[in-house]
Amino acid sequence: MLIEFSVKNYRSFWGTQTLSMSAGPTKDLQDANTFTPSVEGLPRLTRSAVVYGANGSGKSNLIKALDFMQEFVLSSSKESQEGERIKRAPFLLHADGPSQESEFEVVFVEDGIRYQYGFSVTGTRVTHEWLLAYPGNRVQRWFERSCNSEKEKEVWYFGAKFSGKKKTWQESTRSNALFLSTAVQLNSEQLQSVYRWFQRLVIIGHGERIDRDFTTENCENEDTCKDILEFLKGAGIDVDEIAVKERKLENLKFPSNISDDLKNLLQKDFLGKSIKQVFFKHQLANSTDSTLFPLSEESDGTQKLFAYAAPWRDLLHNGRVLIVDELDNSFHPHLVRYLLRLIHNTEKNLANGQLIFSTHDTSILDSKILRRDQIWFMEKDSDHATQLFPLTDFHPRKNEALENGYLQGRFGALPYIGEVKF
Repeated sequence: MLIEFSVKNYRSFWGTQTLSMSAGPTKDLQDANTFTPSVEGLPRLTRSAVVYGANGSGKSNLIKALDFMQEFVLSSSKESQEGERIKRAPFLLHADGPSQESEFEVVFVEDGIRYQYGFSVTGTRVTHEWLLAYPGNRVQRWFERSCNSEKEKEVWYFGAKFSGKKKTWQESTRSNALFLSTAVQLNSEQLQSVYRWFQRLVIIGHGERIDRDFTTENCENEDTCKDILEFLKGAGIDVDEIAVKERKLENLKFPSNISDDLKNLLQKDFLGKSIKQVFFKHQLANSTDSTLFPLSEESDGTQKLFAYAAPWRDLLHNGRVLIVDELDNSFHPHLVRYLLRLIHNTEKNLANGQLIFSTHDTSILDSKILRRDQIWFMEKDSDHATQLFPLTDFHPRKNEALENGYLQGRFGALPYIGEVKF
């Protein structure tokens, strides 16, 4: 579960900005929309958070920042070489942006322990990396690594509660890679939970087409397929059954402008191999018979919803954190409400999965689906840097019409529409 995420000097972010999932003191929708973590010393957390803002305000950049952090943790030790540049994107509208570090930190719970992990990077190296653990709500500093910018010399600290081949892992960590990533690759058991949290994080960026394979795999299991079918029916999709069939690739057809060498290569790679196809069974009108439709012939919206089905089930059953950029781009507003109701259903979301998403659908503000502390806004300041702030900063009245207030500019985060003269 996610407690908070902070980012600094990355894309449109200059100063540190923090998204927090901590719930406020209000009792509104407390049982459905918040939960008590199974860890001492933590406040209640929200099951979801939504981010509003004008186009270009930085909503996508918040998700890209989390995506960068996840990718760097999972791949920095094995997919880069000494001397390769780190593909960070500093804030470019400040003179010091390119020369300053970009910083990322996340506070989360995994396997019953709260962790606080972060790092700072330039384009060439990791300048700072730290990990704190809170077993039994008592802080333990497991490791810290910092770089003296003048001498390019690293200083390392390992806590007494951190075990394993620390010296070997330290010596194996390149300047442009994370210690966490390196130690896990070299079989650190103690860091597996931290690494696993990043592996379990699911991020769907703007315009990103979700791979249907995960849902297809789920449909090969009878029990999980029933859940997928229930999910689709609940969303208004008229389907009686889902079937997965295998077929071998034969008689491959190629465009006429492809060379014979490329054709032969593709034939060698794919001919005779099996692929899995998904079919929806539909009842025929005025008949007891039914027919199978390939998923590829269903509507684009149905195909998208099918692709989302397994990640959503995984969130509910396994406590995943799912992050989606512009959720309303894929689904009708009523369908977005359906998805939120699933997240907030304590009988469905037993594992306390969490959803973070951006949207332009303002009708959700007055739908009585979200608490005030689940609503966040983004806008650019006078220096063109993104500011992130919660609705609760404005102390709205209990029965205030939030959608109207937002559209009237009471909470900021609106586009400035000027007069255009052609």
